[in-house]
Amino acid sequence: MRLLKRFTSVFALMLVASLLIGSVESLANSSGTERYTYTYDCWDVDRESPDAYSVTRTITGANFPCGSFKGPQGLYVVGNEMYVADTGNNRLVHFTYKNDNFVYVEQITGYTNQQGQNVKLKNPQDCYVTEGGEIYIADTGNNLIVHLDKNKKLIKTIGKPNDSTYEEKSFLPQHIVVDSSNRIFAQVQNINKGFMEFDSQGGFTGYVGASEVTYDFFQYLWKMVATKEQRAQMELFVPTEYSNLCLDSEGFIYATISNFDGTVESADPIRKLNAKGTDILVRNGYNDPYGDLRYTTEGELCDPSKFVDITCLPNDVYYALDNNKGRIFAYDFQGNMLYAFGGHGYKAGYFMNPSAIEDMGDSLLVVDQNLGNITQFTLTEYGRLINEGLSLYKEGEYDGSADTWRKVLKLNGNYDQAYIGIGRALLRQEHYQEAMEYFSLKLDDENYSKAYKLYRKEWFEDNIKIILILLAVIILLCFGIGFVKKARREVEKG
Repeated sequence: MRLLKRFTSVFALMLVASLLIGSVESLANSSGTERYTYTYDCWDVDRESPDAYSVTRTITGANFPCGSFKGPQGLYVVGNEMYVADTGNNRLVHFTYKNDNFVYVEQITGYTNQQGQNVKLKNPQDCYVTEGGEIYIADTGNNLIVHLDKNKKLIKTIGKPNDSTYEEKSFLPQHIVVDSSNRIFAQVQNINKGFMEFDSQGGFTGYVGASEVTYDFFQYLWKMVATKEQRAQMELFVPTEYSNLCLDSEGFIYATISNFDGTVESADPIRKLNAKGTDILVRNGYNDPYGDLRYTTEGELCDPSKFVDITCLPNDVYYALDNNKGRIFAYDFQGNMLYAFGGHGYKAGYFMNPSAIEDMGDSLLVVDQNLGNITQFTLTEYGRLINEGLSLYKEGEYDGSADTWRKVLKLNGNYDQAYIGIGRALLRQEHYQEAMEYFSLKLDDENYSKAYKLYRKEWFEDNIKIILILLAVIILLCFGIGFVKKARREVEKG
């Protein structure tokens, strides 16, 4: 894609440059305009689009027996059950979703330990609930991970590991997930070696997904010649610390990074980790998934996107929550940006300090720590068609996927991913030439190359007989011409 852009005409580049200047200004002021949902086209220009999600309601807790939330930081959804880590009130609040409404169930403020003592939760920042109802709590203020059964009885607690690799004085778990083997993965404050892994009994087994060390090359050279005292004053070269994690339907960990050295492009702020902790996230979009492509150096919208949470749908669409700009970014399984929406503000659909995101069926739930509320977004027809087109493609229903993407184009004729979606479906249907036309329209050179290679192979196979006949004719003509010339020379000599 980048190579194709470089060789585009000078006139087109000048035109795009003028558009970019205008789009930077519009992005920088987006929180004060009517703009809500947007995406980037094949020229990296931001384009307004129909809303993929609309605001259904805002939940503050004030209308429920639990009372208002105070600085909530975590959220977890299993089925129709929603658990809020109401950090400032030292509790978990449990709701269930029935008949398009949330119903208060209970609040969890503590538990009874093995000694029969009542222990109160202290600043819990996150929780994870199994389908069987067991609850894992990141009880940050008490330096514990707490495991309760479905009756809220204590099963075990996990504290600071007695391991030489753990050098922190305190144990501050902030976010946790539990896989199908009951292994616990925790993002712990000030730990930059990756996620901490515990077995089903609570024993510490090591770190997963340690981020690569990032550093400035010139600073590294200076360290080589600096004195001991100078080196002591320099910043240490340490791996980047993760900010959050979630599990997809296959048990892979999706992870986010909000603080990093260097550029956001090199930091890979969204990652997908396999069992070995290797990043296997597919990045085949126009740009890698790192949020907004452009940002200012000062003002309200300075600095790149900083993701603080992530959630993943069964069709591998994932949503990353940007705390810096108060936005939600949606990506498909190929790393294509589907759309982004939100911003900083007080009106519906905007946030001041978003801290957590979860999906519940056709809804997204976003926690705002400062405002003490949860915003429920529901898919619009436009958003539903996008998800349906991706789901059908993954299920092998290529005809249905292409038809769905054509419906998307009727709602947004400039939507690049609809053209690419139709092209991918045609490619799978072995309609290579038609697929090439759709990929060409949106400068998708990678998929275009795949389609062209297959089209060339198909064309060669279909025309091999004609090619062989033509070759045979050419060879016979060459022999014939040579024979005639030779005969003429002999006649002339004779």
